[in-house]
Amino acid sequence: MRSTEELLGAVRRMLRAAALRVANEGEWELAELLALQTDLDWAIGQAVAGQRIKGASWSRIAMGTGGRRQSAQERWGRVVYELEQ
Repeated sequence: MRSTEELLGAVRRMLRAAALRVANEGEWELAELLALQTDLDWAIGQAVAGQRIKGASWSRIAMGTGGRRQSAQERWGRVVYELEQ
């Protein structure tokens, strides 16, 4: 089983390779690449919610996002709340 670090590195490399291919393709492929942004936003929300549910503070999450506690709470607080219900 791969580590999370290895998995994220593989995803990053695949995303970059996809971008280079899409640069030589058409509108459909560009739309599909843009749809990945929605998927990535969902994945980040799930990861933040999981960390909160396991007890991570908003300050700790903010350190991982490079932002501030209040910004992190405002951005992902609703996702966390919905998953806790």
